[in-house]
Amino acid sequence: MAKSSADDAELRRACAAAVAASGARGEEVTFSIRVAKGRGIFEKLGRLAKPRVLALTVKQSSRGEANKAFLRVLKYSSGAVLEPAKLYKLKHLTKVEVISSDPSGCTFVLGFDNLRSQSVAPPQWTMRNIDDRNRLLFCILNMCKEILSYLPKVVGIDIVELALWAKENTLTIDNQVSTQDGQETSAVTQTERKVTVTVENDLVSQAKEEEEDMEALLDTYVMGIGEADAFSERLKQELVALEAANVYQLLESEPLIEEVLQGLDAASATVDDMDEWLRIFNLKLRHMREDIASIESRNNGLEMQSVNNKALMEELDKLLERLRIPQEFAASLTGGSFEESRMLKNVEACEWLTGAIRSLEVPNLDPCYVNMRAVREKKAELEKLKTTFVRRASEFLRNYFSSLVDFMISDKSYFSQRGQLKRPDHADLRYKCRTYARLLQHLKGLDKSCLGPLRKAYCHSLNLLLRREAREFANELRASTKAPKNPAVWLEGSNGSGHNGSSADTSTVSDAYSRMLTIFIPLLVDESSFFAHFMCFEVPALVPAGSPNVNKSKSGGNDADDDLGLMDPDGNDLKPDSTSAELGTLNEALQELLDGIQEDFYAVVDWAYKIDPLRCISMHGITERYLSGQKADAAGFVRKLLDDLESRISVQFSRFIDEACHQIERNERNVRQTGILAYIPRFAVLASRMEQYIQGQSRDLIDKAYTKLVSTMFATLEKIAQSDPKTADIVLIENYAAFQNSLYDLANVVPTLAKFYHQASESYELACTRHISSLIYLQFERLFQFNRKVEELTYTIAAEEIPFQLGLSKTDLRRVLKSSLSGIDKSIGAMYRRLQKTLTSDELFPSLWDKCKKEFLDKYESFVQMVSRIYGNEPIMSVAEMKEILASF
Repeated sequence: MAKSSADDAELRRACAAAVAASGARGEEVTFSIRVAKGRGIFEKLGRLAKPRVLALTVKQSSRGEANKAFLRVLKYSSGAVLEPAKLYKLKHLTKVEVISSDPSGCTFVLGFDNLRSQSVAPPQWTMRNIDDRNRLLFCILNMCKEILSYLPKVVGIDIVELALWAKENTLTIDNQVSTQDGQETSAVTQTERKVTVTVENDLVSQAKEEEEDMEALLDTYVMGIGEADAFSERLKQELVALEAANVYQLLESEPLIEEVLQGLDAASATVDDMDEWLRIFNLKLRHMREDIASIESRNNGLEMQSVNNKALMEELDKLLERLRIPQEFAASLTGGSFEESRMLKNVEACEWLTGAIRSLEVPNLDPCYVNMRAVREKKAELEKLKTTFVRRASEFLRNYFSSLVDFMISDKSYFSQRGQLKRPDHADLRYKCRTYARLLQHLKGLDKSCLGPLRKAYCHSLNLLLRREAREFANELRASTKAPKNPAVWLEGSNGSGHNGSSADTSTVSDAYSRMLTIFIPLLVDESSFFAHFMCFEVPALVPAGSPNVNKSKSGGNDADDDLGLMDPDGNDLKPDSTSAELGTLNEALQELLDGIQEDFYAVVDWAYKIDPLRCISMHGITERYLSGQKADAAGFVRKLLDDLESRISVQFSRFIDEACHQIERNERNVRQTGILAYIPRFAVLASRMEQYIQGQSRDLIDKAYTKLVSTMFATLEKIAQSDPKTADIVLIENYAAFQNSLYDLANVVPTLAKFYHQASESYELACTRHISSLIYLQFERLFQFNRKVEELTYTIAAEEIPFQLGLSKTDLRRVLKSSLSGIDKSIGAMYRRLQKTLTSDELFPSLWDKCKKEFLDKYESFVQMVSRIYGNEPIMSVAEMKEILASF
């Protein structure tokens, strides 16, 4: 038989070295053996089992604690050296199971309770033979018993056979150990022997306990375990004796049994009699129960009928109460007066009528009553009452509105009169109308279609009053305003007349327009707001509380919106979603209410324009300020009025600008224009006045006017200059210089004028350059003509060939120098006098002469450089000498 790997000391030393190399300290290898690792399913798939080494190690504790036992799995590395692969703690070993599918019995599984994944099958370990398997299992079981004081569950192997194997093979194993290992081998053998004895005792303990129980049972009988026949015979005898004793006992108790039977017969007869009586009583009780049930059924029907009749009477009484029309309400609805003292009763009657009509509708009335004849007749009667009352109330209100306004129109004290401006006051009118506000709300609830004619009647009547007030106020406002009799004239006529017209104070004109807006815009907004609330439009408040444009009514401290809150007849606030539907209708009604009043505003604007067109700027700013304060959608007509006023003011101002442009364009029709044109200084005065009148957001209006005026001025100036080419540059120089001088201060603060200032500056520089160049070429034409011809040839031929060209030889150069530079003082003096003679403004001459000298010096320096480059050392007057000559002028 081959030697087991468990006895391989070399294998054990290799395992100890691998354990020590892994960093484990104090572990002693007590057993090691070679095994094959597999997982069953992999072997079925054709994969080979892996060779492994299982080693049992013990770690000694140095602090008095219990020793620890481990099972290490070691594998072979690429160099055939053992290295640790797995480590199991034996304290977690719960089961040792021998695989039944392996007929050799050499494959087993070790089950641990701390594996991370219990769903993965544990590895299967296969030994070379049964002896190696039993030897490894005995070592594991013994370490569990000695160190951990417990044994795992053993499955698939007979414990008795394992114990017998251990007893038979312990001595054999000891004899096979080689003596050449010395003390180490004998110590291991002694340990294995102790292991075998301990495990054998534990495995056989259960069999011994069963034998001892059997022996205690047999000891109760004084016979040996081998006398089975005698024991069986004795048991039979005892059974017969027991049966005989039972029969004898029954025979002795016969008299007692007879007495019991007699008592049972008497009791049976009594029970039969009682049963007969009970049947009779049961029959009588059944008939009685039937009679009682019949009586109760009739009583229940009568009681239910009584309850139903009572409930029916109550419902009929309620229905009759709903259908009853109180006499006082009927009288108010059909023929009552609409005087102020009777309005409370009329409102109560309206509330009752509204409630009565709604109470007969399906949500408030049971559907079963809807088709009753009494209900239908009563609904028809209520509808007739509603129609009658709505017709009477509508007719009264139409007449009331008309009479109220007629009374105010007939009284002249309500309007402005000569020498007295009267602020319109509608407090009394609103107070009287407010008396019927609740009535209008109930009319809307009863018949919403009746509000259309009422709104038209109110708008028509109040429109007459507002137009009369605006016309009288505007007429008196114009009459009482002190304004210049002669209108201002701009950009036309002589300088004196234009200046005098523009210096008159016309601020009273724009103040009058501002006063017109201050009085009437808040009034129109208040009237729009009152109309929207009074006529029950479902819109929010038109003017927020605290708005500066609200004209507070003087009605003894009562707010203008008292008793006019937006509520339906039931007293519920209206939802914001319901307001958008009536905005269009409200704006149409406001158009009827306020239409025509804009004509009086237009008349004030036209009157102010005739007096001073520049006051359009102030009026435009005033209108913008009021327009920015009108944000409410329902006051749409007021905003539209302001928009129209702003447009009319813009049109009038544009008309003034167009007329000014026509005045400027008429200057080009004159036969000859010299010096500074008249509209240049007048525009500066005009721009200064325009800047003084700017208010609010009128900057865009002014900038557009500046752009149109200055563009026309520049275009006209260019046309006038082109009419006489000899003096064209002089006209441009003087006029562009005058434009810059007159607008220097304004250009620093007005961006639009600054743009035209720079444009005039550029045009001025161009005109100066052209005029100076013409003067220089006129006086020194041959000199600079020669220079220009040489410069043109430098682009086509070499520089050294130019002196040999016809007309450009050195001789020609000397002739040109002699004719041009001899008497240079006289030539420069002539140029000086010519420039001085052409200018009409002495202020421009010094700057122009300096430009002329600089331009001439630059050209002469260029000529000297050309002569030195082309003609070599040809003698010529130096630049410095020419500069000294020019400095003397």
